[in-house]
Amino acid sequence: MTSAQTLARRLGLGGAVAIGVGAMLGTGVFAAWTPALRLAGPALLGALAIAAVVAALNAWSTAALARVHPQAGGAYVYGKERLGRWAGLLAGWAFVVGKSASAGAAALTIGAYVAPDYQRWVGAAAVVVVLLFDLRGVTKTAGASAVVSAVVIVVLLVLVAAVAVGRATTGSDGAASGDGLPHGATGVLAAAGILFVAFAGYARIATLGEEVRDPERTLPRAIVVSFAVVVVVYLLVALAVLAMGLRPDDLTAAPLEAIARYVNGEWLPGLVRVAAVLAAGGALLSLLAGVGRTLFALGRGGDGPAALAELSGHGVPARAQVAAAAAAVGVVAVGGIAAALAVSAATILTYYGVAHLAALRLRPDEGRPPRVVPAAGLLGCVLVVAGLVLAARTLG
Repeated sequence: MTSAQTLARRLGLGGAVAIGVGAMLGTGVFAAWTPALRLAGPALLGALAIAAVVAALNAWSTAALARVHPQAGGAYVYGKERLGRWAGLLAGWAFVVGKSASAGAAALTIGAYVAPDYQRWVGAAAVVVVLLFDLRGVTKTAGASAVVSAVVIVVLLVLVAAVAVGRATTGSDGAASGDGLPHGATGVLAAAGILFVAFAGYARIATLGEEVRDPERTLPRAIVVSFAVVVVVYLLVALAVLAMGLRPDDLTAAPLEAIARYVNGEWLPGLVRVAAVLAAGGALLSLLAGVGRTLFALGRGGDGPAALAELSGHGVPARAQVAAAAAAVGVVAVGGIAAALAVSAATILTYYGVAHLAALRLRPDEGRPPRVVPAAGLLGCVLVVAGLVLAARTLG
């Protein structure tokens, strides 16, 4: 590996956490509630709990592997080093497909909140704008993610507080989406998959292994901190969604804006709309960077086009970033938010399945997690993917 193919270590703990939170607090928190509520109904919190548990197990295995293999590429590197080239290829390309779908969903979310009638055009334009930011380097990406994450968290807390006040004023019983499970256990598992995408941002941290200072300490800590922040935020928003007592048909592709209109039709919808654009934009920023760096690792490792392994004068894998942006625009052109989230979840869970298998190959002296962690994580990934596949027709 030449110096021209080595990424600079510029990020500390704060930057890595900012990128992780920015990747997680984006598309999911502003777009996932409509399809998730349709699939799980009143069991929305159960679906969220499943998603969080699977994500936590994934994070545990990923953190253990990141300490031993702090290179760009995440589970692509883990699978290749611990299981063989086939596993690395599966993980690497699953990540590329899944995160490209996530990036497309983020762009479509921007379109849904900005101009629903021109959703795809706005989404494609957003990808181009974000690509220009990503091409300027990872430290600028980290700074933007920190600002966006802070703004989004404040707005979400304001929305949650407004729902709580509105419920107290109206005496709403918060009974949401009817009685019973609309699609049974399969629907709950599929909803967990949709919501899982919200927690998958810590994979973005793992792909930054070569750009983080002291990665053996920084990567695991960044994963834990960013994950904990997002779990709390998502729980509060889920409780607010259920407290409104709305049915899926009452929501739109921009569900939090719809909720804001119910509780405060004056200033709150506009505030949520701005936060949604910032959040999805921040997630898109991180997602394109993650896909680009995975393509960079694939090209450098001989498992993708060699041209993708070249760096620009800013130390950025520019060609890989452009390829990532092109894939996201393709998703925007042909997909919808729910379908894009489902594809993303299924492929990213496949990626983590490889990570769990790789974690089982760690030695005790390398910090191997208890075997039950990767084993349970692998089982959880398989079950949620099965739910998504079985509910594919419902997702449209």
